[in-house]
Amino acid sequence: MAARADDDASVTFSVMTYNVAGLPWPVKKGRGKALRQIGDELARMRAAGTEPDVVLIQEGFRKEIGELIDRSGYPYVARGPKRKQRDASLWAKDEKPDYRRVAYRWKGEGLGKWGSSGLWVLSNHPIENVTSHAYRYCAGLDCLANKGVMLVSLNVPGLPTPVEVADTHLNSKGASRVPRSRNRMAHHLQADEFKRFMAADRTPGAPLIVGGDFNVMHAPDRFDYVMADYPFEVVSRWCHNLPGACDTQISYDGDAPWLDTQDLIGFLDGDKVDVTPTRVEATFDGAREPVLSDHDGYHVTFQLTPKT
Repeated sequence: MAARADDDASVTFSVMTYNVAGLPWPVKKGRGKALRQIGDELARMRAAGTEPDVVLIQEGFRKEIGELIDRSGYPYVARGPKRKQRDASLWAKDEKPDYRRVAYRWKGEGLGKWGSSGLWVLSNHPIENVTSHAYRYCAGLDCLANKGVMLVSLNVPGLPTPVEVADTHLNSKGASRVPRSRNRMAHHLQADEFKRFMAADRTPGAPLIVGGDFNVMHAPDRFDYVMADYPFEVVSRWCHNLPGACDTQISYDGDAPWLDTQDLIGFLDGDKVDVTPTRVEATFDGAREPVLSDHDGYHVTFQLTPKT
């Protein structure tokens, strides 16, 4: 949980991103029980004083997500795009992407939105503002969810300015059940939408943390496109490039740990606050918390330091 560091004016602030696999029956079975248990584990962490200050949830589609939130004890909650949210194009008419929005109807395209974005933000700190955008482009089975991005502004004690936190979930690869060229293009277009939304809605100069399920595992082409022109650094890459800068409690294979997972957290300094990752760890991986999803939780601790 957030606390002022002992040695200076810094505030310790932690964020966990977690795809909870809260898909409805018959796509997923037994998820209601698992979601409730996730809430119980977050409450246990809270009792021990080790809970993340902010939890970014993806695939929180089922009604039991409400029980997860109630059991977790987080006092502030925000929800991403709901099932019926529709947003205007972020492109001018003469810039409209050359992308046929319905090409694989038997794989879920053009059948409407059967679920919300599945995005939630749980916070220990007051949420001052919430904006969101539902992605217009998608591919395959992903089109049945109203995937998008949400941006919240948090009032963190000890800091001179609010901290902004974004949560998103981008188009899957094989799980979309359409050809790779199709799901890759949808992923790229969603990344473009994310960039345009952030450029329009983010407060200039605010300290920023970004997290979510970016669906970039073992896909350098996807990762590189996501990061092109993005105004933030990925924690795993930053820590890898600065040996000893982070207390990394996750084992990585190879020289590109940011490609070993779908889940990323990024950060950007603000005009008045520096943002520095100090610790990276896995949660819900079977070590301290049980495995309750097809993703681990990804937990990063930062030091937020007011500039003098």
